[in-house]
Amino acid sequence: MANVAVIGAQWGDEGKGKIVDWLSERAEVVVRFQGGHNAGHTLVIGNQTYRLALLPSGVVRKGKLSIIGNGVVVDPWHFLEEVKRVTAQGLSVTPDNLKIANHAVLILPLHRDLDGWREDAPGVIKIGTTRRGIGPAYADKASRIGIRVQDVLDPKILRQKIEVALAEKNLWLERIYEVDGFELEEVWGRYAGYAERLAPFVGDVSLLVDEALRDGKRVLFEGAQATMLDLDHGTYPFVTSSNPVASGAATGTGIGPTRIDRVIGVSKAYVTRVGEGPFPSEIEGPDEARLRELGGEFGTVTGRERRCGWLDLVALRYAVRVNGITSLALTKLDVLSAFAELPVCVRYRLRDGSETPHFPAHQSDFHHARPVWDVLPGWQAPLDNVVQLEELPPAARSYVEFVSRELAVPIELIGVGAERERVLV
Repeated sequence: MANVAVIGAQWGDEGKGKIVDWLSERAEVVVRFQGGHNAGHTLVIGNQTYRLALLPSGVVRKGKLSIIGNGVVVDPWHFLEEVKRVTAQGLSVTPDNLKIANHAVLILPLHRDLDGWREDAPGVIKIGTTRRGIGPAYADKASRIGIRVQDVLDPKILRQKIEVALAEKNLWLERIYEVDGFELEEVWGRYAGYAERLAPFVGDVSLLVDEALRDGKRVLFEGAQATMLDLDHGTYPFVTSSNPVASGAATGTGIGPTRIDRVIGVSKAYVTRVGEGPFPSEIEGPDEARLRELGGEFGTVTGRERRCGWLDLVALRYAVRVNGITSLALTKLDVLSAFAELPVCVRYRLRDGSETPHFPAHQSDFHHARPVWDVLPGWQAPLDNVVQLEELPPAARSYVEFVSRELAVPIELIGVGAERERVLV
């Protein structure tokens, strides 16, 4: 296996964790390069279910080095709690096999509060934030007042930076939202208290990954969220605050883009999204609830119901383009086994009546786009016992081949169940 970036090709929740877990058996280093604990992976291994929000999926594989890159924003309390939780489940997570980039930015309590109050403010567009402080932390990073992981290791610098951050944020809290601000001593004391436990995990991630690559080790880069939630290329403003696209793997880790050999896009055999925003292929009627129940479409981190739609090839074609996807992993094919007919969105109909196979460049066109369907026959047979590609029902194989042909991208992996071994090659 070459050095591979695994990218969500839809609106997130595509099953990236399972694909990364499957690929990490063949990798030696797994790097998480963006996002925060606002997204998660669920991994089913034997009779154990691991729910990861911040930790790289590689932590479930013994002997793998897992890395949290500089492109991630880190809530230190959540990080330590997640390490504690998965350790209690029997995983060995130590500073020997898990590192955090020294210049990843921290999430503070004030970021969480700002996240919620902004979402609830009258007259503001609701974007469906998870209210975990991700956006405000990235905003501070861009404003150059972010507090980085390495700052926790120097009490004097930490105090100075928290004082600067509070001077601005308390004005917002008190004058705009009319709530009490944060006390410097309380915030500083809490974060200084994390230093001893965080310090062993902190490292120069760019150097670590570079050395691994130079030694010929196979490195796997995993993102959170997905293409359609990318800050630059997603359905703005209903997006996340970072870059989940493939190019983010380089900037979020500290390596050059030429060090990544392949890009695997992960897509469900249908599509879901969480939160607000346009969703052209969203299912209308009882089939949406049925698909949600069959697919277990509830948020790993939040428990929120996911909106469900039939597969959208227009959005997926766009993801292939902006990521340079070299192959696709199609997950949850088994969930579609219950349906006699399977609509697939192959084009959008725009406001002027024209049809296009390409994702609209203008936001207003996308907001008013309507799906144009091709309807494929379902197979209405369980895939529980399928272990080889040749054992798929003919209609299931035709569905996979149709998607590959429309996208002009090979489909290399097919998920046919929740367990880690339920992947067809």
